[in-house]
Amino acid sequence: MSAPLSLVPLPQHVSWSSGVWDPADPWEELSVGLSEDLPRTEYTLAISPQGAALTAGSEAALADGRNTFAQIVAGSDGPIPCVSIHDFPRHAWRGLHLDVARHFFGIPQLEKMIDALALHRLNVLHLHLTDDQGWRVEIKGYPRLTEVGARRERTLQGHMSGDPEEFTFDGTPHEGFYTQEELRGLVEYARRRGVMIVPEIDLPGHMQAAIAAYPELGNTPSVQVGVREVWGISDHVLGVSDEVFAFVRDVLLQVAEIFPAPYVHIGGDECPRTEWERSTAARTRMTEWGLTRVSEIQGRFTAFAAEVLAERGKRIIGWDEVLESHLPDDTVVMNWRRPRGVVESVGRGFQTIVATSDVLYFDHYQDDPDLEPLAIGGRTTVEDVYEAELVPAKAEADGASLVLGIQGQLWTEYISTPEHLEYMAFPRVCALAERAWGSPRQNYEEFEERLRGHLPRLDAFGIAYRPLD
Repeated sequence: MSAPLSLVPLPQHVSWSSGVWDPADPWEELSVGLSEDLPRTEYTLAISPQGAALTAGSEAALADGRNTFAQIVAGSDGPIPCVSIHDFPRHAWRGLHLDVARHFFGIPQLEKMIDALALHRLNVLHLHLTDDQGWRVEIKGYPRLTEVGARRERTLQGHMSGDPEEFTFDGTPHEGFYTQEELRGLVEYARRRGVMIVPEIDLPGHMQAAIAAYPELGNTPSVQVGVREVWGISDHVLGVSDEVFAFVRDVLLQVAEIFPAPYVHIGGDECPRTEWERSTAARTRMTEWGLTRVSEIQGRFTAFAAEVLAERGKRIIGWDEVLESHLPDDTVVMNWRRPRGVVESVGRGFQTIVATSDVLYFDHYQDDPDLEPLAIGGRTTVEDVYEAELVPAKAEADGASLVLGIQGQLWTEYISTPEHLEYMAFPRVCALAERAWGSPRQNYEEFEERLRGHLPRLDAFGIAYRPLD
């Protein structure tokens, strides 16, 4: 029979049948259990007039099944249609990146986003906690990181283009950070919904907020810089002293203790070498370390971070620039710059997350810029996300087992309110979920019809999504 409810992402196998189940409380009456007969990633959900049963091969698969059941319950106006579902994801990593450094979003908004991810069986929230424009995580022993680094006095208005002398600013301080206790609570909130939070501490570049708080962490300690008030890439990067590496160690160990995920993202992207090239201290350290190229300094930071996190049983993730230096074998590469990078990464034997900017950056416009809220540029529609070849064919053929998953990115230089954040995320995240889950492919018109039937669930969650055209 035809589907009485729209499900996004579409499960692998769905069979609707006649009849309905009319429970007093569907969640109380749902039978739930684990089964060794099912692979760890799979779940089955059976709803008949007599009741509903969810069985899974692991707690993670059980969470996926609950989230599918939640869609069915939320989409049913009264009695619940009978259905048999056998389902499993194609990718282990089904993520969304959220930049809270450029613009801060409080815990209630993060909880709302986690609820929305869970509804779509996305299982990773990648939380970008630090950058040039703000430091958002409490670190014991370094109070100025949040006293100074979490606040900028003003923010650029409009696009960062043209003559800097003509830039305009809002004149309003922007600030905010999370205590360690708040983050532990958020981790538990996410865990109960089947979502893992992976923190990012971007290093050794994108560190101007930290250097503003502690100038001795930079390459010119006698020069006081402020938290960056414009976008783009700052030349201010970490220095090379023992004090700097002690700082990196302290930060990573505290972050690793807050977040139980087996990964910590260490950034590694867009790291200018200008200050190192001018630094006598950097040249001296290169000699001590036996390095011949300034570019190798970044590799030193990467290796050090990997060693520190390995002490806590964790692996590093880095943006694909980390491929430009020697890497520990268990590094996970997050590809963002070009589709071909996925082929390179898996070809070198690294597990890789597809996060390529051409279609997975959700800070792009969704239509004509004259008709849309301010965005960084580009144009990426729901259809683009649904139809794109996210995993290059060669990577699919040669390294499918190394493609860990797919992730969308929300960079927030031009996203300052919860409403704008949700508008930029949804419904593109719905298409992302479909692709990351590996749902049976349909033509776009069929998916769009199903998506339209799904949108009332977003209404029920109070999500300010962009309407479909």
